[in-house]
Amino acid sequence: MVVLTGNTLTLEEIRRVLFEKEKVEPSKESMMAVKESHDAVKRIVEEERVIYGITTGFGKFSDVLIDQKDVKDLQLNLIRSHACGVGETFPESVSRAMLLLRANALLKGFSGARPVVIERLLELVNQEIYPVVPQQGSLGASGDLAPLSHLALVLVGEGEVFYQGERRPADEVLSEVGLEPLTLEAKEGLALINGTQAMTAMGVVAYLEAEKLAYQSELIAAVTMEGLNGIIDAFDEKIHLARGYKQQVETAKRMREYLSGSQLITKQGEIRVQDAYSIRCIPQVHGASWQALDYVKEKLEIEMNAATDNPLVFDEGDSIISGGNFHGQPIAFAMDFMKIAVAELANISERRIERLVNPQLNDLPPFLSPEPGLQSGAMIMQYCAAALVSENKTLAHPASVDSIPSSANQEDHVSMGTIAARHAYQIIQNATNVLAIELICALQAAEFKGFEKMAEKTKKFYVAARNVVPSITKDRIFSKDTAACVDWLKGLDMKNL
Repeated sequence: MVVLTGNTLTLEEIRRVLFEKEKVEPSKESMMAVKESHDAVKRIVEEERVIYGITTGFGKFSDVLIDQKDVKDLQLNLIRSHACGVGETFPESVSRAMLLLRANALLKGFSGARPVVIERLLELVNQEIYPVVPQQGSLGASGDLAPLSHLALVLVGEGEVFYQGERRPADEVLSEVGLEPLTLEAKEGLALINGTQAMTAMGVVAYLEAEKLAYQSELIAAVTMEGLNGIIDAFDEKIHLARGYKQQVETAKRMREYLSGSQLITKQGEIRVQDAYSIRCIPQVHGASWQALDYVKEKLEIEMNAATDNPLVFDEGDSIISGGNFHGQPIAFAMDFMKIAVAELANISERRIERLVNPQLNDLPPFLSPEPGLQSGAMIMQYCAAALVSENKTLAHPASVDSIPSSANQEDHVSMGTIAARHAYQIIQNATNVLAIELICALQAAEFKGFEKMAEKTKKFYVAARNVVPSITKDRIFSKDTAACVDWLKGLDMKNL
């Protein structure tokens, strides 16, 4: 059971909730703070104080005062009007993460929502009812308004959900599981939609995949090294300590461990003096990507436990402050950084694929073909990898450098963080396909060089992978192999290798 406090949620806990379906509950202490915050909002309404989003309109309508009798309608109108997202829906894992993160943010006790709102969000998580949320339509400030509005609709019995593999009207599913739609009270609609939980949820899911892929990329590169009789000297610890980057040192160490005992790797001067950069510089390039991923992880862990709506309630309601915590710039930068880091893992992988298939660059059969000329082998697999890395270069353009004013220029600078997160996820999917292609080629090269001569760890990896991708004995539809390999890599537990 994961206990949410609003301050202590970790990526590992999110991973267990999203992919192992671990249950979630709020801490009692945090729920007490939530109640105090809501009581403060009730007093504001009763005293008819002028507070943005509670007794006023939103955005450019912030100067429009709302009558006390209309505050509930104000919140419902808000989420209905703002639920205008378009395009493909977010994956279910992302919708689940959005529910979890929004509940965690409200549990900080600065948002003024009732405890029942948080309970309902977590009931949806625990019963595996996921809001249908279109991916496009958020500027990343004032938070993820459109995506989170589609999430909030489900709480009031509107919109759609994914439940037990089907897309259905929310009211039907809520009735089926015995949940009454909520009537939102003062500030609750705003508290639900004014935040960064769409970009952060997408970012978390993307990061978890990227982290796993980054580890796998090193093991795949180790198999490639064996297929090319790579030179191990370039991974000597002394080289990497001399430069001083922690991630570079760690990458080199893992590569040495993977290749320990291999009879296929060489020493400098045995076959050649130096390898090409795509082999020799694995610690430097992969290590730099790890530096970026570590930065992304740090920012996500802060944002996952952040109060990002507006205004925020402090000092039992004596201090209600309008600010800009909904602005997604920190996550926008982090997502753009992750895009570049993962795109580079794919870029260098594609260059290693070229070295595996190009007979001018190795001593292997041309294109790893079992019958060169009659059988094309892996020739066009390299084309596919090249197309993917080229596409990644366009997706890697930073979304965070763009801004378009909105709400009659009241909201005149926005982050585009959700676009950055979505593009990061696309890049990760492309990179996974590229690395799957490298693995298929590396397996074949290692087989030609002598499977029995592989290192203990790479040999174990080879055997497991061969259960997914058989040896290339004749041409076949290789897209099926790549798809099977991608699915296998996504589900692979590196600890068992």
